[in-house]
Formats: sequence, structure tokens, C-alpha cells
Amino acid sequence: MYIWQREDWPTWHYNLDTLTETLSRVRYQQGILLGKMAHIGFDLRESAWMETLTQDVVHTSEIEGEILNPQQVRSSVARRLGIDHGGLVPSSHHVDGVVEMMLDATQNYHLPLTNGRLHAWHGALFPTGRSGLVTIPTGAWRTDENGPMQVVSGYYGREKVHYEAPPASVVPGEMERFLAWHASHGDQEPLIRAAIAHLWFVTIHPYADGNGRIARAIGDMALAHCENTPQRFYSLSSQILIQRKEYYDILEATQKGSMDITPWIRWFLDCLEAAIIAAEHTLQHILQRQKFWANNAHIPLNQRQQAMLQRLLEPGFEGKLTTSKWAKMAKCSQDTAHRDILDLMDKGLLRKSGSGGRSTSYLCSF
Repeated sequence: MYIWQREDWPTWHYNLDTLTETLSRVRYQQGILLGKMAHIGFDLRESAWMETLTQDVVHTSEIEGEILNPQQVRSSVARRLGIDHGGLVPSSHHVDGVVEMMLDATQNYHLPLTNGRLHAWHGALFPTGRSGLVTIPTGAWRTDENGPMQVVSGYYGREKVHYEAPPASVVPGEMERFLAWHASHGDQEPLIRAAIAHLWFVTIHPYADGNGRIARAIGDMALAHCENTPQRFYSLSSQILIQRKEYYDILEATQKGSMDITPWIRWFLDCLEAAIIAAEHTLQHILQRQKFWANNAHIPLNQRQQAMLQRLLEPGFEGKLTTSKWAKMAKCSQDTAHRDILDLMDKGLLRKSGSGGRSTSYLCSF
């Protein structure tokens, strides 16, 4: 039996007394982080905001096994926030759609969540009307014409069903009830409401695809409402990705359990605390990058060098920087790339890393 089949669905229960200590810790970490961000410069705060949103978009998709280009995501975020960022690249409609959904959820957290708004998010996630090679209804609740909505794993013919969602026929009524609760705000602790909103939506599973990403966007919306700010300085999706197996395990156990969801809320809060603590690393990287540019502002650089250093300094730069990689990314010849790199080494901005020859790679000199 799944929880949506229980007679007391959806009367959620939880033991607040056993969650109080965890709630206090998360609130404390929230306060520390928001306090730090309030006392750094405007430019640094914008950089942290952009980097957090980039991580959120990349990692909420990666949880579902979809890999987005971080540079495209960062460029899309920068353009939509109006942030001056060197080395912008064109982004796909799909990337732009995920970014638009996340920005609407966190920037407009004070606006009501409605059927129309959710359908717009879903349409943005699937601008071609396809999920992979399969055509799906976009901007509309799912149907059961191809059988019940199930979460499965394993090879064809040997699948394991982890969860089966409510029939499509009841989705409109279930969503009406969910959205009425979401609009009520009530007197629940806001962080607990964020955990419930995430779980409730993904349990209904109202769309043919994209339910996990939308559920996490709804959770981020609730967190933005809790903090009363559109700026995000930590990425819950990044931490969920790290704990992805636990995430799916706790969802499966909760959806097959009783209406007492205390274990789910505790897991959600522990994950949130870890995400907030991890944001310190992002902040330190941004401060280090800002210091690098400030210390070297007097050094003349060509446009390729500026753009490549910017990309090299971004969190999550993949692999090692080599001459051939520079040439490919900067769209120039290897000879030009080699001259650019040698010039930066002479100026003390790059240093060698590696054993030489074809394996030679380069790092920024902080």
C-alpha cells in the first residue's frame, strides 16, 4: 500500500519534539550564512547568487541522469539576472527553460503557486514536447494511456517497481487539494512546510516527466519564502545529488509507509543543513577569484586570455587545462593557444602542472 491509498491520506503527521534540535541547527546555519552574505560586497554577493543558481540548475537535472553544460547554464543565469560576466556562451532552449523555472520559483516566491504556473514550468522544461525520444503532454497533467505512472529501475523485462503514483483520473483533484494547502501557509514551521511540499508533490507525480525537478523547485520556493529573499546562497539540489541513493531510498520508504513522515522531514533537514554548510566552500572560491582579479587588474590581457581565465576560475571546471583544450574552447589555433599560455606564465598568472610533454597542463597562480 502506498500512502496515497491510505484512508487518512493526506493527513501528514510528524513528531515535532524529535525534530526541534535539528530545526534549531538548520536555523542557526541559515543565520550564519545570511549574516556573512549581508556583509560582503554587492559584486561578491551577485557572484555567489549566480554560482548557486548555476549549481542548482545543473545538479537538479543531474539527479535525474540529465547532464547540462555548466557554462551554458552559467551564461543563461547571468543574462537573466543582468549580471556582467565574461565569457558568455549561447545556451540551448532546454537550458534556458530549466533556468527560467528555477528563477521564477525563487525570484517570485511570494506569488501563488497555481495550475497555470506549474504548467508553464513544465512547458519550459520540455520546450520540444519530448522527453528524450518520447512525445509527452507538456503543460498538462499526465494521462494513463500508456499504463500507470511508475518509478522503475532495472533492465527491460526485469524491472523493479519502486513506486506507483495515483491514477491520472484523480490528479486534478489531488493537485487542487495540494495547491489549496500551499496557499494557506498556516502556522507550520516554514522549513517543515518545505519538506512536506517537496514530498507531497512528488508523491502525486502529476506530470509525465519532470516531477522531481519541479518538486525540488517547489521546495526551493518554500525556502526562499522562509528566508524572505530571492537570492540563493546554497544549493539543496547539489547536496541531494551527493546523497542521491539516500534520497531515493527515503522517498520510497516514506511513500510505502504511514502518514507519520518524521523520518523524511529529519532527512530533508539534515540534507539542508549539509547544503548550507557546503555553501562556505562556494563563498571561499568566489572570494579567492575576486582577489585574483583585484591583484592582477593592472596586467594587460587579450580577450581570449580574459575569457579563458574566467572559465578556469569557475567552480567545477572540468579536467585539466592543456594547449589543445585552450585552442578548442577559445576557438583558435594551437599555436595561438600556446602563445597565450606562455604569455600568462611570463606574467605569473598561470603555472605548469604535470610532467611535461603532451601531459603538460596549467593552473591559475593564486
